[in-house]
Amino acid sequence: MKAVQFDAYGEQPRLTEVPAPVVPADGVVIEVGATGLCRSDWHAWRGHEPVALPHIPGHEFAGVVSAVGDAVRSWSVGDRVTAPFVLGCGACQYCRGGDAQVCPDQRQPGFTGPGSFAELVAVERADFNLVGLPDELDFVTAASLGCRFATAFRALTTHGRVGPGQWVAILGCGGVGLSAVMIATALGAQVVVVDLSAAALARAENLGAAATVNAATETEPAAAVVALTGGGAHLAMDAFGSAATAFASVTSLRPRGRHLQVGLLHGDETTPALPIDQVIAHELEIYGSHGMAAHEYPAMLELVTSGALHPERLIGSVIGLHDAPAALAAMDRPAASGITVIAL
Repeated sequence: MKAVQFDAYGEQPRLTEVPAPVVPADGVVIEVGATGLCRSDWHAWRGHEPVALPHIPGHEFAGVVSAVGDAVRSWSVGDRVTAPFVLGCGACQYCRGGDAQVCPDQRQPGFTGPGSFAELVAVERADFNLVGLPDELDFVTAASLGCRFATAFRALTTHGRVGPGQWVAILGCGGVGLSAVMIATALGAQVVVVDLSAAALARAENLGAAATVNAATETEPAAAVVALTGGGAHLAMDAFGSAATAFASVTSLRPRGRHLQVGLLHGDETTPALPIDQVIAHELEIYGSHGMAAHEYPAMLELVTSGALHPERLIGSVIGLHDAPAALAAMDRPAASGITVIAL
């Protein structure tokens, strides 16, 4: 099959021919219809997330089941499916409790094994992890849900408990940040966004943001958020992932506010300084959020098919598999706003 592969960290990825995956006994092989290009794929390529080399990236995918393992009972060839980027084991206390996204024995296509920048991808533990797709949902839109949209949805609804009339601050307007803008707005919240890019801020406004803060010109973004929200956000999300944005997210909250850490921090920034004095004095809540388990997808998909959410509006460009190597390498530079999806 054709696949995008890199042989060393930071080395130019290439489109090549590799052996097709063998169907796992407890899994399936999916013919990939579309797969998202995510900054997490770039982190793996750069070596920030260790992967076995050579490596095929890709973890946001949708397609059709083309082969089924002998132990699989719930899926058949021809089924239209997607899957969370974290595949739980289905047997541990966390999976049994509904929290497969923190399974200690998790698998992640595109990280722990070959990913979906390919014509075919193998998915283990299919009965526990696959998600059926509504017929009306095309593969490009479905692929855009896989990591960023689903992560933002669960962070806002489960941890953030976002409600009508609340102020939500989103720091960083990449894929997950723009997803959060759309979701929070659809749930009745007022959203203020913070970013360095005027184009990203304009896109956020187009998606429903009530206010924006340009961090390139505003010396105290957190203070600006506090002023715009009349005392601080009820909920703030660091959707970018840096020591500065994590600190600003916490300090933009009103008393009893909730901070969501969704953006990944790497290198020297993995242990950022936070204003714990404010966390104590204002009784703030701090949550990490890492994806969404398969059993939680139906609620999100229902909002998409009902027209309450329009994830297709977040897609900035659709490219072919032959364009993916250059697009992955180009993430070294600031990207245009919107999600890039690879259609096969």
